Amino acid sequence: MKLKTRAGSVVFDNVTKTYGQGAVTAIDNVSFTINLGELVTLLGPSGCGKTTTLRMIAGLEHATSGRILIGGKDVTQLPATDRDVSMVFQSYALFPHMSVAENVAYGLSVTGVAKAEAREKAEEGLNLVGLGGYGSRLPSELSGGQQQRVAVARALVLEPEVLLLDEPLSNLDAKLRRHVRTEIRDLQQKLGLTAVYVTHDQEEALAVSDRIIVMNRAVIAQQGTPRELYEQPQSEFIADFIGDANLVDGEIISIDGNHARVDIGGAQCNLRHRGQAKGPVRVAVRPDAVQLTGLAVIAGDVHVIETSLKGHITHAAYLGSQMQYSVATPIGELFVIDHRIDTPIIAGEEVAIGFSERGMAVVSAE
Repeated sequence: MKLKTRAGSVVFDNVTKTYGQGAVTAIDNVSFTINLGELVTLLGPSGCGKTTTLRMIAGLEHATSGRILIGGKDVTQLPATDRDVSMVFQSYALFPHMSVAENVAYGLSVTGVAKAEAREKAEEGLNLVGLGGYGSRLPSELSGGQQQRVAVARALVLEPEVLLLDEPLSNLDAKLRRHVRTEIRDLQQKLGLTAVYVTHDQEEALAVSDRIIVMNRAVIAQQGTPRELYEQPQSEFIADFIGDANLVDGEIISIDGNHARVDIGGAQCNLRHRGQAKGPVRVAVRPDAVQLTGLAVIAGDVHVIETSLKGHITHAAYLGSQMQYSVATPIGELFVIDHRIDTPIIAGEEVAIGFSERGMAVVSAE
């Protein structure tokens, strides 16, 4: 017997969720589509609405207004038991007195699947997540990562249209999180699952997602591919939330088509103007887009930047694969990542500052 995959799309159509007779708005007129076989992450700060959105897909919360469709079917008013979804919880939610195989088969058993078929599907589910032969163990005999894989197997054997993952890795240490998130992503792609993933971890979202929906204050702040969100944030909030960013003042001095000549404290670069007119603008600068040259170096040892923007190093830290600097400048303090670890610049030294146009974006002010 082979587990089936029946991926379905998810559509939110002008969905609003309020509590306390409208006193609190958790989701405010939100619309989006998650396509077949796509892994989409809901990302945002605490209280932004991402978990409420996931719970509404699951049927654990019901929309105050708007429509929710799964696989083209309107499920807005359907209870969780009538929706073809499975959820992987942050806490794993395994029964400690049941064996691993019994935990995986539990959902099948309560829906009336014959014991022999449930056992067979449970075994296949465990094989899928790399835990074949672990069925007779108790959850307490497994590591945290193995317990999380059991929780994933339990969700998969129900053959859902949509797999929901609610902060699935938050209880694991950093190294194990990286390993398990790769396993989840590989499994999702192998089976062609439609998956909705909730996390507050930006790196995790960038690593696993086809698309990311960033939420803030009950609405969608921006959605797009990981690369689009990182390299072309639309607002100061997105630039600051997705990875580190230096938010600085600049000025558009000329426009040519979709691009503009932007002056930042005397250093100039060509960026997409994104609808901004000539005059003052805000610019998001990624830490590795800042180029530093120590003014005390012998000419020719390091590429000398042609710029009138200068500053001095206030803090320097060696992190193995990179140097991290804090730099005091006329446009404010800059956080800089530099991979030239063999030629570090010491704290107190003056530097010339330039910018790599990759990793910079004109953004709207908040």
